[in-house]
Amino acid sequence: MAVRVSSGRLSADPRSGRRGRHHVSESSVQKAVARAVRLAGVPKVAGCHTLRHSFATHLLEDGYDIRTVQELLGHADVRTTMIYTHVLNRGGRGVRSPLDAAV
Repeated sequence: MAVRVSSGRLSADPRSGRRGRHHVSESSVQKAVARAVRLAGVPKVAGCHTLRHSFATHLLEDGYDIRTVQELLGHADVRTTMIYTHVLNRGGRGVRSPLDAAV
């Protein structure tokens, strides 16, 4: 079952005149995520912040630059972003040769 989050009211875009749903409150998104976690049967506590941590971790695992991740998360100090690197723990396998990407 899909969990939908949308505004309860229609509004008109002032530039295009197109009518549609607009902004959604933060609490509506949080409730929708909590409901989705419950419906999925996830046995652990998870919420919007869990998704933020997962997003950052996956970006770093995929080789994105830590400064890019820092900017995306809105961290003022890179040391805050470096918290996410503790889960990488890849040892020598963490080094990728440019030749590996060429194949």
